[in-house]
Amino acid sequence: MKKIISIILALSFVFSLCICADAEDNALRFDENGNFRILQISDPQDDHYPAYDLVNFIKLAIDEFDPDLIVMTGDIVEDSRAGDLGIDGESFREGVKVNGDYNQTFMNVKKTCEAVFSEAESRGIPFAITQGNNDYGSGVTNEDWLKIYSEYEHCLTADMSNDADGRIDYNLEILGSDGKPAFNLWMMDNGRGISAEQIAWYESESTKLTEANGGKPVPAIVFEHIPVDDMGNLFEECNFWDEGAVLEGGKCYRLIDGLADGYYAGAIAPGQSSEQFASWKKQGDVIGAYFGHWHTTGWTGVYDGIELGFTYGCEFAKPGPYGVRVFDINENDVENFGSKLYTYEGSAKKGNARFELQTDEPYKVYSNPIEEFFGAIRNIIELLSREIKQLLS
Repeated sequence: MKKIISIILALSFVFSLCICADAEDNALRFDENGNFRILQISDPQDDHYPAYDLVNFIKLAIDEFDPDLIVMTGDIVEDSRAGDLGIDGESFREGVKVNGDYNQTFMNVKKTCEAVFSEAESRGIPFAITQGNNDYGSGVTNEDWLKIYSEYEHCLTADMSNDADGRIDYNLEILGSDGKPAFNLWMMDNGRGISAEQIAWYESESTKLTEANGGKPVPAIVFEHIPVDDMGNLFEECNFWDEGAVLEGGKCYRLIDGLADGYYAGAIAPGQSSEQFASWKKQGDVIGAYFGHWHTTGWTGVYDGIELGFTYGCEFAKPGPYGVRVFDINENDVENFGSKLYTYEGSAKKGNARFELQTDEPYKVYSNPIEEFFGAIRNIIELLSREIKQLLS
């Protein structure tokens, strides 16, 4: 009898070691050189007949950037709107939602997810998702979204916040060479806005990480779909003929030179603040926050010590630009991580699709009145062009 008990105990010990090994294998960690790369993809916003270029876009991005983790910041599906033409296998049809038929809508969402996730899944690359407003617009419940995510071995999406509204919030730790968390990712569901309960969950978990780290906050970045209003504080009011001017609420704004740069189709009025940003400052761990939602916008700036960034979308039923953001983090200098935007150029059909690094230049300084006059004319034309693109998107 004692011998049987000893065998059972030994087998239990071996089994527990296997479980630990599996958990360890699934952990995100810096590589042997202390590096970790994240690829952010936002707003695929497609349906169960995915665009040719969307499928190619995801494949090409993975080929080009070889990420350790892919983060998709919302709007995986297009809920329902006017049709498209010539971008996929069925023209004049767009959107997954079938009114009055939840089961068909759910199957359409599953098929869309298969197109969006399959490249990462087949290559064994971990990926994580935050919910977007169109994902909610499909009518599929978060419970069913989680069921879809659970079907993918390499999908890390989980619901850790357990808030009353069922929002899907979680965090992903990146382990250092000592096996302890060296960097953290907050994955927040703000497809219906951020609630006080979500902020409380973030603060509670952030505090736990800080305490476990000897009282020092673990450096972190936030991923979510809809931008915080605080991004408006990287804009300044300007004249309509100034380079970079865009209209918002009857006034013209542009990014503040030296604080932010990139391409933007719209502005957020300055002077606004959010409880979420204040919470990040209070906790002291967030050093960057990145969003999608606006599709044709890709810019980066630093406000009150936190880098804020818009990342382009990749819904090919709408006009571009399209693009991705790439993060390179080094374990020995995590607070000085790099984030770069790349735009998708060409097309799959023409066989010239590629990613190009976005290079941002400061506003022009003119040397004489004639140059300034023609520059102002050009800027007005560009302003009108931006507004038209914004309307189309």
